[in-house]
Amino acid sequence: MPFTPPQSIAPLLARPVAVLGAGVSGQGVLLLLGAIGATGVLYDERADHAARVFTATEAATHGLVVFSPGFAPEHPWLSTARAAGCTCLGELDFASLFWRGEVIAVTGTNGKTSLTEFLAHALNAAGRRAHVTGNVGYPFSRFVVEQMGQVDVAVCEVSSFQAETLQHFRPTATLWTNFAEDHLERHPGMPAYFAAKCRLLERTMRGGVFIGSSVQRFALVAGQALPPVVPVATEGQPADIRLGGSIFASYPQRENFILAAAWWRQTGLPPSLLYSAAETFRLGQHRLTRVAEKAGVAYWNDSKATNFHAVEAALATFSSPVLWIGGGKAKGGDLGAFVGRIARQLKHAFLIGETQAALLAHCAQFRVAATACTSLAEAVQKARALATAGDQVVLSPGFASFDMFRGYDDRGRQFESLVENL
Repeated sequence: MPFTPPQSIAPLLARPVAVLGAGVSGQGVLLLLGAIGATGVLYDERADHAARVFTATEAATHGLVVFSPGFAPEHPWLSTARAAGCTCLGELDFASLFWRGEVIAVTGTNGKTSLTEFLAHALNAAGRRAHVTGNVGYPFSRFVVEQMGQVDVAVCEVSSFQAETLQHFRPTATLWTNFAEDHLERHPGMPAYFAAKCRLLERTMRGGVFIGSSVQRFALVAGQALPPVVPVATEGQPADIRLGGSIFASYPQRENFILAAAWWRQTGLPPSLLYSAAETFRLGQHRLTRVAEKAGVAYWNDSKATNFHAVEAALATFSSPVLWIGGGKAKGGDLGAFVGRIARQLKHAFLIGETQAALLAHCAQFRVAATACTSLAEAVQKARALATAGDQVVLSPGFASFDMFRGYDDRGRQFESLVENL
């Protein structure tokens, strides 16, 4: 299918486009540029197959710069590009200029990937051609090239990194699950993190914003003005017998279903179809999955838990204290307060990664038994040695994985392998 550039950027494509970031987003942008008959030049300080410097000299050869989410708005390369008169667009924004279908956006601190996947699953079950994209490892730029004409609805997970610079992305609806500490290594405080996500709300069509209880609460406490929204009571809701046997029967996934149902009702689709989809939906990998039971001890992989809120939600599902494997690359936030909140749910903590020392000190402060481990393998072995029949060993790190692994999926796979080999 031919891709016609909008008039707003067509003149900028006559010159090579600077693509900042050689990861999946950057590669997606190169693919889209090729599909529209334009050329791109890849820049990345850490990649051998890309230019590693971007100075005023390089910037002068470009009119358009498309950057990956890892580039903060104040990154020196973006400052250089703006000073040279370049138009700077995030990957999501750039790709949205070429998409002709509907967009449903999903954001939140925890659970947004599961909600994104569930909405696509439910829409397909209802006869709407939908597919996931965005911050799920499938960038919108690649999605546009591969799915145009194949699907009608893009269900797009949007991170705060993507939301904060949006100019063109225009979703029909946005579902914001929850809000808690995360990404404070990038955003200078919770109000800034909240404001970054609010940019997505501003870009959403009127009447299409659905927000969960914790989002409403933070906006009220912080005095943060919001555009017109549909507030949804997602916390502390009674059980729904129609969800029995599904992953949405209990929290934290219950929160996702309630928000999805509020939007579903507005679309006019039959509620029965959403409940049927809930019965057949399965969580993706590394989301609080029971891996195995060894000598009466259950092992759980929740490697996708990369923030405090996700860990707290996972631990809340267990009726007794667990053997917790946690730690990793810091993302900001109050570590002491985090450990204080989960202390009663921990029988023993096995700590890994660069946050290990700080977590160890806080565990001592809250009288949580803890062991420092040099590797995930050591953590699994020491947890096994301490565990007794009936115990739960839970990998729910609470931090990014890049200090020791290629990603949360690599961390989860290694954990599952270690458990299977016990």
